[in-house]
Amino acid sequence: MATSVLQPAECRRDPKLDHASLRLSEEERQAILEAKERETGELPPELRERARVEIREETALREEALAQMRHFIEKHPAIKKCRTDTPFLLRFLRTKKFSIPQACSMLERYLTIRQMYPQWFQKLDPLDPKLAAVIDAGYLVPLPKRDSEGRRVVLSCMGRFDPYGYDSCVMARIHSMIVELLLDEPRSQLLGYTHVNDEAGMQMPHVSLWSLSDVKVMLNCIQNSTPMRHKCTHFVNIPHYGVKFFEFAVSLLSDKLKDRVMFHRNTDDLNKHVDASILPKEYGGTVPLKDMIEELKRKLLKHREDLLALDDLCIDLHALGKNDLTQDIHSTAGSFRKLELD
Repeated sequence: MATSVLQPAECRRDPKLDHASLRLSEEERQAILEAKERETGELPPELRERARVEIREETALREEALAQMRHFIEKHPAIKKCRTDTPFLLRFLRTKKFSIPQACSMLERYLTIRQMYPQWFQKLDPLDPKLAAVIDAGYLVPLPKRDSEGRRVVLSCMGRFDPYGYDSCVMARIHSMIVELLLDEPRSQLLGYTHVNDEAGMQMPHVSLWSLSDVKVMLNCIQNSTPMRHKCTHFVNIPHYGVKFFEFAVSLLSDKLKDRVMFHRNTDDLNKHVDASILPKEYGGTVPLKDMIEELKRKLLKHREDLLALDDLCIDLHALGKNDLTQDIHSTAGSFRKLELD
């Protein structure tokens, strides 16, 4: 019968379950739980002790940290508009293990890069024809099931990105849109992310999309200004003419992130480290990639207004004055700013 998958103990854990919920699959129930967590920022009970040990998260500290971050935003002379809801602020606090100064610094950097590079971080509209076409092609897809460590897995397929039809700005906005979709997930804020990058089908035009200076700027943005805990990055099927490009990119990473990068010759080698069952059917799993793409499109449309509202965030770059933030992201930014003021 339809309810046989639900054990009595599970029923007792949630007295609000009705007859409709009893008919839900395990995946559907999990999706409902995670959606509720996303709204509140709360971790599930089974992860709270881990959060206490790994990132020092306790109720009193969390409430104090949230209050201090809101005060920081309110009093900051350069921040003109910023989200202050709990899930958003916890992005930074959990990434920085509840170091309030570091979380505030990363928030400032996050707002700064969005202002400095709008071509990469703004206009994240899933209905934009170019973005929609790249999503339909399956270039970048967060997988429905988490890995064995509970991490969200993000799969990129370079061969599914058309380098003749779209430029690096479209590629960057796709990544930004998917990242923003995921950043408010409490489980991911704690457990982090696994990246699987399939470079099969990569061509020289893919390599030439990005200048070396832009690669450097983007990697600085990712490392220092984006509140994500990057736990493991896998590269597979890199063609011989792409090796130097990725070697250069990895050389720009911090030592900690370098140690979390793995290269694989083929999918069989990848599957020794990433459970094939969570991957698309095309990689040894059970769910076709096209079904995962459709699920992603539904989620993007559901959160479309939130994605578009990010463009309302504003920090006055001139009010920041001369500091290390923009210089770390782009060494010439200070000079440009001085010219503008002159």
